Amino acid sequence: MKVVRRVTEAEVIAEFLKNEFYQREYDQDREQFEQMVLDPDLTNESQNAIRRALLFRRRGHMWRELPLDTQWWQVQIGPEDLPRLRVFPRAHWRKISNGSFGVADIVDRLRKLHGNGGHGHLISKIQLIRYRLQREATQSSILLIGDDENQPMTILEGNHRFTAAMLVSLQRVQTSFQILCGFSPHMEECCWYVTNLRTLWKYLKNRLRNVVDKEADVQRVFGEAYGPQQAEVGPSASYAKVTEK
Repeated sequence: MKVVRRVTEAEVIAEFLKNEFYQREYDQDREQFEQMVLDPDLTNESQNAIRRALLFRRRGHMWRELPLDTQWWQVQIGPEDLPRLRVFPRAHWRKISNGSFGVADIVDRLRKLHGNGGHGHLISKIQLIRYRLQREATQSSILLIGDDENQPMTILEGNHRFTAAMLVSLQRVQTSFQILCGFSPHMEECCWYVTNLRTLWKYLKNRLRNVVDKEADVQRVFGEAYGPQQAEVGPSASYAKVTEK
């Protein structure tokens, strides 16, 4: 693995949000904030705060589990890194994992399942992404987490895109994605990295503590940055205020 550069949390959140912004939770936000999401100004702290609030609307429960001392880096991965990469252990991946969440094993399993017609919805989704990657020049970010660059790493965001690209080749992964990796010596306290009773209990307490998620209140954050009256104006005017700040 080659470490390319240090990355700010604001940039990681901006990249994460880009991949989430098509979701229905953002149907009411696109007109007002789409340009800010798709073309972020990372030097604008007010924009950064709004993007964080937008991401937290859908992924706050995920982000809070990351250790506070997590540092983010852009990295390049090579063939030697593949044995240490694993997919995020969510329900549908558990169904096809056959006991192993290693990326190489999952990709091999997907090839076999495709030939046998198993798990149709997941296979169809991944194959669609694979076809697009082969036909279109796209660029997006994949998020990994781990203790450090020498330890196992979990794909926090981008599991479907990563595995779809791996069905083509590692080169397709390297040319299609910016790989951002969060490192912390305390990453084993995160349930997305190590799932056990202790980390799941911590996750549950955080979920209960944030049933009403104030950090996901976009209009509150917008009002704190530009005044309550600006939160009531139309999308074009409000975005102009954000960009000129």
